[in-house]
Amino acid sequence: MLIEILKSKIHRVHVTEANLNYIGSITIDGRLLDAAGIVEGQRVYIVNNNNGARLDTYAIRGEEGSGVICLNGAAARLAQPGDIVIIMSYALMTPEEAEGFRPTVIFPDTATNTL
Repeated sequence: MLIEILKSKIHRVHVTEANLNYIGSITIDGRLLDAAGIVEGQRVYIVNNNNGARLDTYAIRGEEGSGVICLNGAAARLAQPGDIVIIMSYALMTPEEAEGFRPTVIFPDTATNTL
């Protein structure tokens, strides 16, 4: 049996853009992706602390060091620039693997979305 466990989390970054006219996804500063161990195209879950919205989509690599957090497509309806979000990824593991596993959690500067 496999269970879904938190793999990584980008804790409390602010949305810099919301682009309704894009196909979909969330664009995330490449440095934040690397630090959290999230790869481009990976499924991510987003929680908006300002309005309580929750959604899942896939990650797109943004420019390194730009601080970009851009919700694209329909997800743009669930956040506005300035909203604080938490971005999480999960992994499937056996209960035995999960027992000793510790997720990667990063705490970027909320004002700049940089480490």
